[in-house]
Amino acid sequence: MSVAEQSIAGAEVRGHGFLASSVGRKVIMAATGVVLFGFVTVHMIGNTQAYMGAKSLNGYAEFLHSMLHGAGIWIFRGVLLAASGLHAWAAISLTLDNQAARPVGYRETQSVASTWSSRTMRWSGFILVVFIVYHLLHLTTGQLHPAFKAPQGHEYFAYDNFVSAFKVPAVAGFYVIAQLCLGLHMWHGVWSFTQTLGLSHPRYDGLRRNFATGLTLLVVGVNISYPIAVLTGCIH
Repeated sequence: MSVAEQSIAGAEVRGHGFLASSVGRKVIMAATGVVLFGFVTVHMIGNTQAYMGAKSLNGYAEFLHSMLHGAGIWIFRGVLLAASGLHAWAAISLTLDNQAARPVGYRETQSVASTWSSRTMRWSGFILVVFIVYHLLHLTTGQLHPAFKAPQGHEYFAYDNFVSAFKVPAVAGFYVIAQLCLGLHMWHGVWSFTQTLGLSHPRYDGLRRNFATGLTLLVVGVNISYPIAVLTGCIH
């Protein structure tokens, strides 16, 4: 019996089923990670409208809020909320299980098989949670944005809010830090997902590494470009 089968069988014997097994929760993490990765990629692409001017970005905002007669964006948010919650639950429960299995830490820790990104997942994940809450209150609802312009009917001011937000250096800096944390999460997530697919082999490891690095640099690089473009006057 494989390790995965033993994990699932052990959980079922305890009466908790697939989701109580470490393999089950890793599957949940992988599946929700794909959903979240897809969101940040689409979000990044959509925000490139800022480089095309106010009319383009404001039109994009109006499109998002008018999908399925206004229901589309709420369905989208519901899926993201569920994916985020399940992803966090799986990560925290697996961490607690690992700590319970080894209540006494090693006298000397040697990170031979782990990467720097995997060893920083906890604190980078915490920063991302704080960032997501701040981002929603900042550019979605406007409570933390002193110059926020709320929509008026079908008229949206996404571009004005975007520019006035990133003109504040502290805000722009926090966004950059959050994107770097996102990069650590994305790199490790893509690397782990390709390993789950059975691609962990010396023949494919180089390709996996390049794939994870390329996708991460693309998303994080473009996202970081937004506050920098505003601060330097490229977007004004």
